[in-house]
Formats: sequence, C-alpha cells, structure tokens
Amino acid sequence: MPVLAIDGVTKRFGPNAVLKDVSLALDAHEVRAVCGENGAGKSTLVKVITGLYAPDEGAVCVDGTPVVITSPQHAQELGIALVAQELSLAPALSVLDNIWLGNRKVPLLHRRQELRARARAALDKLGLNDLALDTPASALSIGRRQLVEIARMLTRDARVFILDEPTATLSDVEIERIFAALRALKAEGKSVIYITHRLGEVFEICDSVSVLRNGDLVGTRRTNEIDRGTLMQMMLGRSLGEMYPAWESSPGDPMLMVKDLHVPPLVRGFDLTAERGTVTCLAGQVGSGAITVLRALAGLTPGASGEASISGKPMRLRTVARAQAADVKFISEDRAGEGIFLRLTVGQNLIATKLKDHTAFGLLARRGLRATAASLAAAVGVDRKRLHSPADELSGGNQQKLAFGRWIGGDRPGVLLMNEPTRGVDVGARAEIYRLIRQFCDRGYCVVMASSDIEEVLGMADVVVSMYRGRQVARYRRGETDMQRILADITHPAAA
Repeated sequence: MPVLAIDGVTKRFGPNAVLKDVSLALDAHEVRAVCGENGAGKSTLVKVITGLYAPDEGAVCVDGTPVVITSPQHAQELGIALVAQELSLAPALSVLDNIWLGNRKVPLLHRRQELRARARAALDKLGLNDLALDTPASALSIGRRQLVEIARMLTRDARVFILDEPTATLSDVEIERIFAALRALKAEGKSVIYITHRLGEVFEICDSVSVLRNGDLVGTRRTNEIDRGTLMQMMLGRSLGEMYPAWESSPGDPMLMVKDLHVPPLVRGFDLTAERGTVTCLAGQVGSGAITVLRALAGLTPGASGEASISGKPMRLRTVARAQAADVKFISEDRAGEGIFLRLTVGQNLIATKLKDHTAFGLLARRGLRATAASLAAAVGVDRKRLHSPADELSGGNQQKLAFGRWIGGDRPGVLLMNEPTRGVDVGARAEIYRLIRQFCDRGYCVVMASSDIEEVLGMADVVVSMYRGRQVARYRRGETDMQRILADITHPAAA
C-alpha cells in the first residue's frame, strides 16, 4: 500500500486550473522526483499535500485512507515534513532553537539536554559536526542554513519528506551530505518527494520521476528507464534544442580591472581583468570566495580593500552608492531577500531603478513610468498583462527576469555582476535567462557571474576563472578547458 497517494486532484484559482486530475502514489523506500517548468504546478501540488491548499476535486490518501489535511501542522501530525525552497530560519535564534521551532511534539516541560542531543545527531548526519548548536542562524551561509532546515525535518517523526530545490545554493560536498542523508532515510523505510531543476540529480538520487506540465501529469517513469533527453522532452513538450545561445565572441577593451582585492578572512590578493562584451565566470563551490568577490565589487562588503577600476576610472569599494555611480549593477542569488521586492507589483519592480528618470520637481510622471514598465517587461519576456500582479505570484524564472529588467537602459553600458543567476530556475526559463545575459554583452556590458554549476559555466563563459578557498586557481579562455579540469580546480587543486 502506498504511504502517500494523490488521487485525481484538481485545484483551481478562479477559472484557471493549476492542477488537473493529478494522480500519483509514493511507496516506502522510494525517492520520487517531481519535475516540470516553473508554473507547471509543482508548488501547488506541494501545498495541497502539506495542507496549505484544499483540493477542489480528488483526495490525498495516507496509508490508503483519504484524509483532509487542514494545515501544515496537521500534515506534520500525519508524518509529512517539508523543506521549502525559501529558507524559513529565524535569523536571531540559535541553530538549536531553529531546529525545534514549530515542532508540535516538544512538550511544554521538556529536557533541554535531550533536545540538544537529538539536534546534534541530526546535524552530524548531514556532516555538520563542526557547527555549534548555539550559533545564531544569521551567522551561517545560505548553504549551511539550508542544511539546518533539513536537520530540522530529521528531528521530526516524519515518514514522508518533501524537499523543494534543496541543493540550489550548496557546494558539491554539501550536496553529497544531503544525498547521504536521503539514502539513509530511504534505507529506514522513509519516502521522499524531491523537487529539483537540476536534472543530473534526478538520475543520481531518485528511483522514479513524475513530470508535470501546465497542471497535467505527463507521466511517471523509473529513472533507469529514461535518459536526460526524454525527461526534458516530457517537461517541455518539445525538444529543448540548444540550451545555451550561439554567439561569436568579440571581446573589447578591458572594462573591469581588480588588483589585490582583500575581503577578510577568505579572499586575499585576488586579481581580475574582464573585457567589454564578454561573460567571465567565477567557478567555485560555496565557500570558494567567488560570491565574496562579487559582493565586494558591488559595494556590499564594508571590509573590502584593494584597487578596482571601470573603463580605466578608479572605483572606490565599500559602498553600494559608489558602485552604482561607477555603473556597476548587481543581481543577487537570493531573490526573496535581496533580488526583488516580493510585495510590490511586477511593474513597480521593473521601474525601481528608473524613478529619477521620470521625476520633475519631486513629482513622478506616472504615464512615463507605465510605458517604461511595459517596455522592460517586453524586453525580458514577462507578460505585460501581469504588470499589476504582486511579484511573489511569479515563478522563480520570471522573478529573475525582473532583476534583469530593472538594469536595462541607461546612458552607457557598465558591469553586470551576478551570483548564481539561474538558482531555482527550470530548464526552459534558463535558456531565456542565458539569452538575456548575451543581450547585455551585445549592448557592450561586461558580465561577471559566479556559479557552482559547471555545465552552466562551460556553456556561458568566454573566460572561466576557477577559485578555491579565496584564491584564483586558473584562468581559461573559451574552449581551453573541460568539466573534469574545472572540477579538479574547485575541489582539490594541486597547489592547495
């Protein structure tokens, strides 16, 4: 008997059906991938299973019995645990308190030492033996915060674990820790629903895969019966073609020059030269220093020191205002926290950096702003009918397009810095984002991006700079390297 089954579930919002007669069953000892483009219905399916949405038709069954899951707390009581894509840790609380926060099975009168022991065991299972329980969550990297989220679920007596994009911000070492934990859960008879856009992970860790497209269940297949091309065909309903845009590299003059950059305690003595009209990829795992370098150049690291210049003009570090005055644009990997304004509309997000251009005597020219918003939406491929919709209603791919759209325009091209530009973005939207990146290059921008996705690095970069523990390992022109060499550079370089 399946541990969890979805039987003919339909969910509508107004006249739109976002899930249409979806049925799937999950057995014990099974890791099931759920794949599909953004907007395919994956998030809605998870919300039905966890009690955030009630299905309009169909039922959720636990151990063969139909149940009406009324809330996430009720789902927890039924043994269903969710690790959401957007992190939910309370920054001011310790790791220990975050792990037990929201656990309904912690009695009012409890033994603190017992809670510490169980939390310690969960963290150790994920390879976080060095992480002190009293560390505030605000002091952790995004990757470590994700692992603490998973440790929280391990402490609950759950039988079904739902992981939504759990590895989007993690290094290879951290990903392997999660995979080891999932294999242990599977051996214990637990069931896992694994939502990911990284198709390689589907074949590495999952036993089966269910594909959603436009709210319909396309099918469920064993992963040993299909290949990557078949899976992408199921997801897109068409052949993807070339994921990465074809282009002829035509590098211009050096645009960004960095010399002897120091960002204690990780980055020391870092040098970089990036040319106009090119994409330079800083390839490295979480903790390599790649993201630290970009944040320093964006003015987000007060302790940074060194020399930087844009088109030969010196740029002072340490403040965002100085970076923006030097035509440095920044797109964060953390869409919810730093990328866009989730509670503002699509149009308001697109014009957030254009207000000065449409202001006279302290008053906004609203007609001009509306026209600009519509133009930017068209430029990045966002439906103009959604200009008045809240940004948090968009898929991850469309949210990322908003971050690109706000930087389009201006009198002169500058430097575009990006951290993990396709984090949590499906394969179809990725191709569109890669196209946008090349369009910035065609306009004369110098693009510098940090990515832990080696396939993405090789597909997009004119220049690859591999990094390990805060320093540059090697620099390659397009065509001079391969996946094996970069992987060796960013994990165990010979000179380390």
